[in-house]
Amino acid sequence: MSRLRSLVADTRPLRNAHFRRLWLANIVTVVGAQLTVVAVPAQIYAVTGSSAYVGLTGVFGLVPLVVFGLYGGALADTFDRRSILVVTTTGLIVTSGLFWVQAALGNTDVWLLLWLFAAQQAFFAVNQPTRSAVLPRLFDPTLLPAAVALNTTVMQAGAIAGPLLAGVLIPVLGYEWLYLVDTVTLFATLGAVVKLPRLPVSGAPDGAPGLRSVLQGLGYLRHHPVLLTSFVVDVVAMLFGMPRALFPEIAHVDFGGPDEGGLVFALLFAAIPAGAVVGGVLSGWVSRVDRQGLAVVVAILVWGAAMTGFGVAVGLAEHAPTAMLVVALAMLVVGGAADMASSAFRSSMLMTAATDEVRGRLQGVFIVVVAGGPRLADVAHGAAAAAVGTAAAAAGGGVLVVVGTVVAALAVPSFVRYRLSRAVRAD
Repeated sequence: MSRLRSLVADTRPLRNAHFRRLWLANIVTVVGAQLTVVAVPAQIYAVTGSSAYVGLTGVFGLVPLVVFGLYGGALADTFDRRSILVVTTTGLIVTSGLFWVQAALGNTDVWLLLWLFAAQQAFFAVNQPTRSAVLPRLFDPTLLPAAVALNTTVMQAGAIAGPLLAGVLIPVLGYEWLYLVDTVTLFATLGAVVKLPRLPVSGAPDGAPGLRSVLQGLGYLRHHPVLLTSFVVDVVAMLFGMPRALFPEIAHVDFGGPDEGGLVFALLFAAIPAGAVVGGVLSGWVSRVDRQGLAVVVAILVWGAAMTGFGVAVGLAEHAPTAMLVVALAMLVVGGAADMASSAFRSSMLMTAATDEVRGRLQGVFIVVVAGGPRLADVAHGAAAAAVGTAAAAAGGGVLVVVGTVVAALAVPSFVRYRLSRAVRAD
């Protein structure tokens, strides 16, 4: 029994009332958010019939993520973080509501969809680094991996329910109802944010932040190669290894699903989050890992191998579609579990190595990398699939993940040697 307790998720962070309210609100909110995540590419593919257009969500998502992620981190290091969370959560509600309106009116303009998506990502890019910068104020450093794992588990559980519901409901109800659910559920998070205490920044500068403040945050990384490498390996993992832009075409062409939604489409979108949930439920071990740098490297290598296996399974689908669908989904599940572990350790490394006055800016960089990497991957995989096919694009990307991670680990051996215990003592 004690061994089982050591494997399941560490729930000690939930003893903090502020974290607990946000976490519980996320259980409701994340399902609605994932409905929109699935509905946007599905609606674009239905309008255009092109994975290349779906891949454009990467461009329209990346630019606001970079600009507002970096500047949002500077805002989070200057102003009360609770106020920023209230404003940006309200902005997410408004943009989600506009998605509902355009779908209800029967919009077929793909560019309107893409610009709405860009606006939503701008609010998201300010919200997320601010929210992450709050966590080190709530916990002892040794609890941060567990807190990140709990957050990731809820987010990924919603990412399972969202795609499954979306795949079933899109052909029946249309896109507008999915966007409406997202809009309504976001009020749960707004309520939890409003109940937070004031969160002023320790050592915050006077006045509004400018470009210099952003550059100072980036300059901080130049003197911390371990943190810089944590960003590099994540870019490698996501840029080359995230094939989600291919899911609509793979579901329709390789596995015979309908061109709008469908069960296979839903399963493909849900598989990676399912793996992350399994990894999160069995994440009790993350709080006991001291060599976090090595853990990140191993986790990303597993992710790359899994994405290679996924691409191979897609390539063999015409010979044994049912069996290869099972294999493809299994590979995505394994990849999701590996990604959860990598995220928990990378987040913990970033939070423990940074002081409060730069945490917002570093979290801004983090959100640019974590959320921007998959959007670059959407563009890269969409273009690659048009040239060499979906199977080769997915499998080749997985191979590049393995190669890139090994090169980064050899180039910065201090990253592999990083230990949490040394970082805490140094702090």
